[in-house]
Parts: sequence; C-alpha cells; structure tokens
Amino acid sequence: MLFASCRRPRSVRRTAMAYSRLVPARRRIDPAAGARAVRRWAAGGPALERRALATAVRFALEELTACAPGRAVEVRVPPYGVTQAVSGAVHRRGTPPSVVETDADTWLRLVTGRLAWADAVNDGALHASGERCDLSAYLPLLRV
Repeated sequence: MLFASCRRPRSVRRTAMAYSRLVPARRRIDPAAGARAVRRWAAGGPALERRALATAVRFALEELTACAPGRAVEVRVPPYGVTQAVSGAVHRRGTPPSVVETDADTWLRLVTGRLAWADAVNDGALHASGERCDLSAYLPLLRV
C-alpha cells in the first residue's frame, strides 16, 4: 500500500492516491530543441511558425522555473504556456496572489535581454500584479 506508514484518515489516503494517478509527470522540453527555437525566434526573418514559437516560449518558462523555483508568482503567456515560479506563499486554487501576463514576443524579448522589465511594464506590454511579481532580478534568462 502506498500510504501504509501515513497516519491520515482513509478518505485522505484514497484522495491522495487518486490525485497522484491523475496528475501527469511534468513535461520537459529538450534543452537543445528549446535553445534552437529561441535562436530561430531571435534570428527574425519570416514569421516563426506557431509550433516553434510555442516551443521557445515554453522552454523559456521552464528555464524561469528552474532559475526561480516556487509557486508564489504565476507567469502566463497565452496561449502558449503558464508556470508558477519564485519562492514564497504557495498558491493552490483560484487566482494566485501574484500574476504576470504578457504575449509571446514580449516574453521572449524579456528573457533574452532585448527588453527591460520596466520598459515592458511602462509600455503596457506586460501586466504584473502582486507583491512578488517583479521578475527583473531573474532576467535575462537566455543568451542568444
């Protein structure tokens, strides 16, 4: 039995076991493929195909999570991805206390150092709310 040494009530054990079966393992983009997608985005040229843009954004989100582990801030880059990062208060349900939301191009410009955090906020290209939402200490994340 999975929770044999646990002193939780039976109903809690069943819920935990059911939850562990429903939650998939965290997907990880291959670092080489992610870096290649970011380089393709940085090279500019013709419009980047949606799949490559999604890979670049998700890879950058994963790098943020690796650099700043935690669940205090939710970073959203619709429609490509979302992650929770930065240590602090743990968010589990509902709207998180700190949220950062931006588009794919702005996110990639931020993580590659082509755009400063303050400039993105002032231009309205990035919406940040909450006490730990300033991610400027972690940027840039990637060198291209």
